[in-house]
Amino acid sequence: MPQASYSVTINRPVGDVFAFVADGEQCPRWRPGVLDITRAGGASSGGVGTRYLQGVKGPMGRRISADYEITVYEPDRRIEFKTVTGPARPHGSYEFAPTDDGGTKLTFALDAALSGIRGIFMSGAVQRTMDDEVKTLDNLKRLLES
Repeated sequence: MPQASYSVTINRPVGDVFAFVADGEQCPRWRPGVLDITRAGGASSGGVGTRYLQGVKGPMGRRISADYEITVYEPDRRIEFKTVTGPARPHGSYEFAPTDDGGTKLTFALDAALSGIRGIFMSGAVQRTMDDEVKTLDNLKRLLES
């Protein structure tokens, strides 16, 4: 099963980092693979059940649907989501922890259960994509610290 995890420390309070990440419509500002994203409904707070319609860059730059839904929402602590469209449908999580100096340690993890023929042919490409995706936290760090 492909999986990836990555952590950064961001010199901003947990509440600020959480609020920014929880707003899925901010993704194109720090995740270069996101072509477009729109909140499509769910909780007014952006919590559990909130769904985002998302287009990401696929092979040869073509748009691939990768819509997702928030499945866990613990303010200033944790967000989890499941991808509900697209060829690979990873589960993801963001964990937020305060640091002693008032910053935030943020960990982004992804995993994808691929089975059958899809697993045989897609696992390598999915692993590479997930490895790159979790490292977009470096972009988020630069953005939020600028």
